[in-house]
Amino acid sequence: MCTVCGCGEGETKIEGDEHGRAAGGFSYAPRQRHHHHGHDHDHGHAHGHDHDHGHDHDHNHGHGHDARHEHGADRLVRVEQDILAKNNAYASANRKRWRECGLFALNLVSSPGSGKTTLLVESIRRLAGRHPLAVIEGDQQTSFDAERIRATGAQAIQVNTGKGCHLDAHMVGHAFERFDLRQGGLLLIENVGNLVCPAEFDLGEAHKVVILSVTEGEDKPLKYPNMFAASDLMLLTKVDLLPHLTFDAEKCIEHARRVNPKIEVMKVSAQSGEGMADWLAWLDRGVAAAGS
Repeated sequence: MCTVCGCGEGETKIEGDEHGRAAGGFSYAPRQRHHHHGHDHDHGHAHGHDHDHGHDHDHNHGHGHDARHEHGADRLVRVEQDILAKNNAYASANRKRWRECGLFALNLVSSPGSGKTTLLVESIRRLAGRHPLAVIEGDQQTSFDAERIRATGAQAIQVNTGKGCHLDAHMVGHAFERFDLRQGGLLLIENVGNLVCPAEFDLGEAHKVVILSVTEGEDKPLKYPNMFAASDLMLLTKVDLLPHLTFDAEKCIEHARRVNPKIEVMKVSAQSGEGMADWLAWLDRGVAAAGS
């Protein structure tokens, strides 16, 4: 987890001006030094906007004891629990807000290169304005993916996590405030490419959707079981390439269901269009249910 990998030590920026300050006046710079001692949670927030996100910036987590006297392993567990508890509070606020708006929110997770953005672009094109739609793009650097999404006509905000390896509910809640998405529709959150940490962080989504391409290993679900266990749907992408590969799609699906017997699976290709109708129908049903 993050206390081990050190993520969150860089500056996270929600797309804005050249100073890293968002147009709404928000700069998110979490200096979460998750060390094994004195875990300093100075988040460096500069909030220049109104929101009902319910932020509590008191990071004295009420340990009731001097954390310096804990053993390393105990302290590590406590810091992890504190981080996740704080995140879960923000995720609950996001979920409540999105339910009140009738939004269908999805957290799209995968390793880098799985084809998430290409799938999103093609999905948005095929949806052709059927629903109000916005995309939050998570990457460590650049706004390339948000630019690709905006080229389709959809709203998109880039969140750069710096050294961070995942989005968290706090970042996502602030990015959402930039959208004009008042009632109903679809919120697609493209997480940072990583099959480890995003499994642990609830963003307030209705579902995690894990995306795995046939150019990866068919044993990925067994290597990264937490992510596949946390996901409700697996999209097996780039299936148009299967005739040119030795990838065993059925074995991959078997591995995914060994980890999560309830996971739904769809085979899709943004290039050939295979499976896209089923994927879009799944999205339509989710939007309808969220808005009812």
